[in-house]
Amino acid sequence: MEPLEPGKLPTHLAVIMDGNGRWAQQRMLKRIVGHQRGAETIKMVVEQASLLGIRYLTLFAFSSENWSRPAMEVKALMALLKKYIRQETARMMRKNIRYNVIGNRSELPDDVNATLEDAIRETSGNTGMVLTLALSYGGRQEISMAARRLARDVAAGTVRPDDITMELFSGYLDTGGLPDPDFLIRTSGEMRISNFLLWQLAYTELYFTETYWPDFTINEFHKALADFQSRERRFGKTSDQLLNRGSLLNA
Repeated sequence: MEPLEPGKLPTHLAVIMDGNGRWAQQRMLKRIVGHQRGAETIKMVVEQASLLGIRYLTLFAFSSENWSRPAMEVKALMALLKKYIRQETARMMRKNIRYNVIGNRSELPDDVNATLEDAIRETSGNTGMVLTLALSYGGRQEISMAARRLARDVAAGTVRPDDITMELFSGYLDTGGLPDPDFLIRTSGEMRISNFLLWQLAYTELYFTETYWPDFTINEFHKALADFQSRERRFGKTSDQLLNRGSLLNA
């Protein structure tokens, strides 16, 4: 595996888990088999991220656009999600991991919502990594809903228009209270962000791999993190500015 420097890992890692269906189709299997294999990859990435000390992990589990998939596949995905949450909650407790959910949960089936609510409540006291599942989630939808909530507060007089800053607006998003992702991994060779965390990814480092999600191994994961560690994050500054700041801190 690629050697990693503990102090240079992302604080917040986001993942677009893509390629389950294509993985299954290439093997002449039903698409749900790919999703089942993908769930095993989730377990590995969650455990590895927690062991490495990554504080926040956000997984794009089901997009708002995924509702347009065949009804049988959607039903199977909801059943798999419910099963995963039930089976993994005990592990989350042992690993001190806290569940979080973003997205339009009103669109999820009642039994799935109930299972999520139980898991969130049970893990609410955990102080380790925060595992956020993006479910029925779309970035544009999130921003528009945040704008509506903010507009209501402006109309009610609790917020003045001149008080609106990027920081204040961020607090109205589903991810309010979470830092923006430092690093995004997308599997399966697609090179786009697909309406995921549009506001939050402004300065995120992006990593794309041809590997389908069910084949994304621990070695692939460490390779991606090593690539992140090789990058220089300037946030609009020059390399010399960063170098000089480092020299001053070490003086």
